[in-house]
Amino acid sequence: MKNVLFLCTGNSCRSILAEALLNHLGENDYKAYSAGSFPTGEVNPDSIGMLQSKNLITTGFKSKSWDDLAHINFDIVITVCDNAANETCPVYLGHAIKAHWGIPDPDKVQGNRREAAFAMAFDQLEQRINALLELSGVTVENLNYIGDTSL
Repeated sequence: MKNVLFLCTGNSCRSILAEALLNHLGENDYKAYSAGSFPTGEVNPDSIGMLQSKNLITTGFKSKSWDDLAHINFDIVITVCDNAANETCPVYLGHAIKAHWGIPDPDKVQGNRREAAFAMAFDQLEQRINALLELSGVTVENLNYIGDTSL
């Protein structure tokens, strides 16, 4: 069982979606967690709504600091913030395979395109997590390749 940390700044949207997805899809091989370098303190209700719409578990999530998970030895750490939008991604200094999967922040979208933005973030994360689950061996190179391609 590999421990995976999905890391972002606020830990309210993308990292929560990724945690839920990997725990659902990779439950026999992976245990996923999520955290933020500056957590918002609450999970975005639209993230919970997206998980509900996909019939995934919605309980037990909270926006937390990576300090809250310092007792866990992570095998893989994946940042999901969006460098293209000039977001500052946290830098994890622990020993782990580290990769970056830039996903646009759906919380930045307002109005009638908001639901579509959350759906797009979910779909991108689901595609990348499915690609992760198909790997025969996890390396920095193949994790970053998954993050660099639009699958």
